[in-house]
Formats: sequence, structure tokens, C-alpha cells
Amino acid sequence: MNTSRPIRARISREALRHNYRLAKQMAPAASAWAVIKANAYGHGQWRAVEALRAEADGFAVLECENAVALREAGVTRPILLLEGIFSARDARAVAAHGLTTVVHCLDQLKLLLEAAPAGAPLAIYLKLNTGMNRLGMGVADLRVARELLAGAPGPQLTLMTHFAEADGERGVAEQLACFKAMAGDWQGPVSLANSAAILRHPQAHADWVRPGIMLYGASPFAETSAEALGLRPAMAFESALIGVQNLAPGARVGYGGTFVAERPMRIGIVACGYADGYPRHAPSGTPIAVMGHRTGTVGRVSMDMLACDLSDIPDAGIGAPVTLWGNGVAGYVPADAVAAAAGTIAYELFCAVAPRVPVAVDS
Repeated sequence: MNTSRPIRARISREALRHNYRLAKQMAPAASAWAVIKANAYGHGQWRAVEALRAEADGFAVLECENAVALREAGVTRPILLLEGIFSARDARAVAAHGLTTVVHCLDQLKLLLEAAPAGAPLAIYLKLNTGMNRLGMGVADLRVARELLAGAPGPQLTLMTHFAEADGERGVAEQLACFKAMAGDWQGPVSLANSAAILRHPQAHADWVRPGIMLYGASPFAETSAEALGLRPAMAFESALIGVQNLAPGARVGYGGTFVAERPMRIGIVACGYADGYPRHAPSGTPIAVMGHRTGTVGRVSMDMLACDLSDIPDAGIGAPVTLWGNGVAGYVPADAVAAAAGTIAYELFCAVAPRVPVAVDS
């Protein structure tokens, strides 16, 4: 997409590779699914696949049609459907394209076994509910599922769960104990660890880990920066100044006049707003960088513009580069810091970048 407006998102394939390799380094005995659901957390599914195609052990997606598209594009690595199948058509596609599917309930398992061609080899991740209470089987359903699968033609079976608090004080001990109790004498492969567990809970690495947010260079921990974890930002969200205003004390900025200058100020107007994916609820002071200098936003974010403080950046004028988040030409602004200021998480920032924003890809 070409546009004369200066805003863009720049994706670093090398950062994606670095972060995937870090996941492998942290869990050296495990294979790793590169989680590329939600359009690779807003970074572009196909960009992520091309960056990781040569080394990812497998790719994890949400929609069956995306998995089929990957196969048709020549991706031969394992592909995991994280929410499983939704229809008989999905079940047939799983068998036809050699996909691996999560099964989180008996209804889903029965649909798969009934709709897949007779005798088709199936690769199944049985999901256990160990306390997340979102998706997953309890003890009784797990027993029935294993009985049903005992009569199927040799399915490749893996047990999995998803941690609710791998990034918090409670950690994974309780859920891990629950998983082990439910799995009983299970000796087959196991998949447990998300990004937070990969980085903090080696006892949960098991056979397959599932790096998600860490692939994109954001931290899963509120108290630990991505930089401290050795992660590199895979997205730089950038723009430029399109206007400059000089304010007298008492002057107000933006809709509602929520920001009032307490001293003479110089502010810049940036070509980025909530229609581009910047959080509208980001308050004054949210970090931003202009010409290599860290500063803060001023006033409410508009649909197509936001304001920032240039009082200590006297050389900044129209056309000056701006980094909204990431490692941009105007400086480094952690996405986690922007998200924290806006009361959200970097996952949401990445996924919210609008289709109208042009994307450039670095090597």
C-alpha cells in the first residue's frame, strides 16, 4: 500500500528470527510452535511465515482456512489449529492436509472422528482444563476421549493445557500439578508452555512450547521489560510531525481541552490517530520519541492525529520523524511502555494496527 501520509509500520524479519531462537534457547529440549494467530499478532501472517519458514518447528494458527492456505503455499512443517475444528469441512481438511488439531471437548472430538475419512491418520492435541476455565476437558471427559481414540486408527496424540497465570505471582505450580494428576500414567508428548512459562518456568517446557507474544518482541511480564529479557521489537510504528503549535500558559489542547498548558509550550502534531490503531484512551504523557528524544503525548488522541510535547526538542519541525512504539528511526519506545500508559497490553496494540497503515518489511 502506497500513501503520501508519513505513517507506517515496519516489520523486522531478523527480530522475529532472533526472538524465536531465544525461545528455543530457553527451552533447548523442546520443539517450538511459532504462534502466528491473529495475523501474527498484527505483524502479518505471511511475513512471519517467510521470516521463520526455514527454522520454525511448526506454526500455530486459529482458522482452518489459514492452515490450508499455508499448506497450499508449500509450508510442509506441522501446523496446529489452536481452537480446533468448527465444522465437518474443517475435519476433512485436517485429514486431507495433514494438520494437527486441538480437541477441547467431546463434541469436537466426535465431529472429528465422524467427519474425517475412515482410516485417516490424525494428529490431535487433547486440551485439559487445569484452571483456566476457558476451554479444555475435565477428568471424566478426558477418560471418555481416550476411550474413543483407542478405537481410532493410531492417532498421534499429545496432551496440552494453557496456563492462566504464568506471568504472575501464582505461577504454574497449581496448574502443573493438576495437569499431572489428570494425565496419570501418560507417557506421550506434552505441550504446556506459553511465552511466560518459556521464560520463567523451565519445569513446564515439556516436549512442545508455544511462543506467542515473545516472538514479536514484547514482554509477557508487567514488571520485566522486553529488553531485559533479550527480546527485540519486531514492529516499529512510525510517523512524522505534520504541524507545530506554540502554546501560552492556560492554552488547551485537543478535543475536550483535557490538557492545559501550565507554562509556555511547543507541541507537535503527529500523523497518527485511533483510526490508525493508536489507543484513543492513551493519556497525556504516554511515551513517544521525536528525532531521537523521548517525550510524551499531549491531550486526547484524535481519529487521525495526536499531539506531543516538543518543549525540549527545539530542532523538531514539520517532517521530523516520530516513533510511536518499537525501534524506529526516531528512537526506541517499548510497546510495553505505551501499553502500560494506556492501561492495556502490547498484544492489543499490535493487533489494532489498522489496514490503512502501510507496512514495510526489513530483512
